Amino acid sequence: MNEFLLSAIVIFGLQILGFILGYSGKTDKFTDLFYGMTFVLLSYVLLIRNNTFYFVHLILVLMISIWGYRLAGYLFYRISKIKKDTRFDEMRKSFIKFGGFWFFQAIAVFVIMLPSIIFLSSSYNTLNYINIIGILIWLKGFLIEGIADFQKDKFKQKNKDKFINVGLWKYSRHPNYFGEMLCWIGIFIYVIPALSGWTWLSVISPLFITFLLLFVSGIPLLEKKADERYGEDKEYISYKKRTSVFIPLPPKQI
Repeated sequence: MNEFLLSAIVIFGLQILGFILGYSGKTDKFTDLFYGMTFVLLSYVLLIRNNTFYFVHLILVLMISIWGYRLAGYLFYRISKIKKDTRFDEMRKSFIKFGGFWFFQAIAVFVIMLPSIIFLSSSYNTLNYINIIGILIWLKGFLIEGIADFQKDKFKQKNKDKFINVGLWKYSRHPNYFGEMLCWIGIFIYVIPALSGWTWLSVISPLFITFLLLFVSGIPLLEKKADERYGEDKEYISYKKRTSVFIPLPPKQI
C-alpha cells in the first residue's frame, strides 16, 4: 500500500473515532488527545510498516513521540480540570460543525506530517550535520513550548482570573505557539537530506502549521478571547502594546 494512502487511513480513522467519542459524549476531552496521539501512532505505523529501523528513523520517531506525548498529556490534563473547551461551545452539539472540525484536524495532521511520512518511507540512513541542526531547532522549540505551558498552568493555579505576563510570557503573548512552530521547522530541516524532486513540496508542513497558528486556529482565537475578557484592563492594554504577539522579543518601552 502507498505510504500516503496508509497515512491517510490511519489519520482519518483515528479522527473519526475521536469524533464519535466526542460527539456521542458531548465532551471535549478527546479533541486534543487524539490530535497529539495521531502524530505518534502514525510514526509508529510507518516505522513498523517499512521495517527498516534505521537510527535516523528512530530519532525522528522519538522527536515526534516526545512532542506528541507531552502535548496530548498536558492538554488532556488541562481539559480534565476545566471540563470544556470554549472554542467548541457553538459546534459541540452540531454533527456537521463538530464533524467539520475533526475533518479539518485530520487534514492538518496529514499536511504537517508530510516530511515525516516521506522520511520514514525512505532508505536514508546517515546522520549528518543537517539532521543535527534540525534536532537542535526541534529541541529549542520543545523546551520553549513545554516551559511556556508549565509557566501558564502554574500561574493560573494562583491567578485564575488574571492574564499571564511573567516568564516567557513577558516576551511573547504566545510563546508556546512559537515553540510549536520551531518543533516542526526543526523536523522539516531534519528530513531535508532525504528530499529530492517533488518531495521538496513537503516544505508546506512548517508553512502550514505557522499559518494555522498565526492566522486561523491559534493566535486569532486566543487574542479575541483575551480581548473580550481583559479588554478593559489597563494593565492588559499596556501588556499588549509592549509585548510581541509571537516571536519572543524584549518588551517595548512605552
